[in-house]
Amino acid sequence: MSETSMTAVVEYGPGQLKLETIPIPTAAANEVVIEVEACGVCTSDVKAWHGAPRYWGGNGQPKWIREPVVPGHEFLGHIVELGAGVEGFAIGDRVITDQIIPCGHCRYCRRGEYWMCERHDMYGFQVNGGWARYMKIVSDSLPYLYKVPEQIPTSAAVLLEPFACSFHTVERANIQIGDVVVLSGAGPLGLGMIGPILQRGPQALVLLDLKPERLAVAKRFGAHHVLNPATDNLDRVISDLTDGYGCDVYIEAASSGKSVLQGLKLLVNGERLSR
Repeated sequence: MSETSMTAVVEYGPGQLKLETIPIPTAAANEVVIEVEACGVCTSDVKAWHGAPRYWGGNGQPKWIREPVVPGHEFLGHIVELGAGVEGFAIGDRVITDQIIPCGHCRYCRRGEYWMCERHDMYGFQVNGGWARYMKIVSDSLPYLYKVPEQIPTSAAVLLEPFACSFHTVERANIQIGDVVVLSGAGPLGLGMIGPILQRGPQALVLLDLKPERLAVAKRFGAHHVLNPATDNLDRVISDLTDGYGCDVYIEAASSGKSVLQGLKLLVNGERLSR
């Protein structure tokens, strides 16, 4: 690359996003630099903008963001620089990596549960992310760097990270053949769960949302029943589907306290709530 600087969004605090010119990152050993093809905007980015204590500290929460930082963790791009020691990749490869940068040494990393890493750094919060023309994939992420086929359109490829979260949630729910599954929330993550749920052979998938347009999309995606908790009698529908017992699995994808309480009410004794 002949350029030495780039335009990036830099976050300094709640409500403080600035468009700035900053140096283009360079790759050290076992690192790569990518030119960002696309990067999504996550709900966590919106919460950080509004100043949620989960990110900035307060209300008993420690501060998590290390500002100034370039936001963006739902990214993909093409490799433009390879650091020494990087094998299996070439300039021009289209790649993506996990949003979490695991330490590789804690108890969770050692047993393969790197998403539970004690350090739990993330691109866009502690390490510069994808709201820039270029970004660096650091060495601890190299084992989790994956090639993305060029034939996948950008509009679909940029959903790989959020839909991976959807898939992981469904895996944690341990759905069995014949289960009655209730999924609360038909936003992007909830919609991304429909396919993996149906692959597990449930007797019924009931999807809940307050917005009719979202329910219509969920029905098109294959949900067996779509209900609005504000207008439909959930207790009666679930009771009719389960001979009065309650659902086997309740997945909370609405980020709502009321939705969690609703799930505890709808579940049959001893069954599974996943978030």
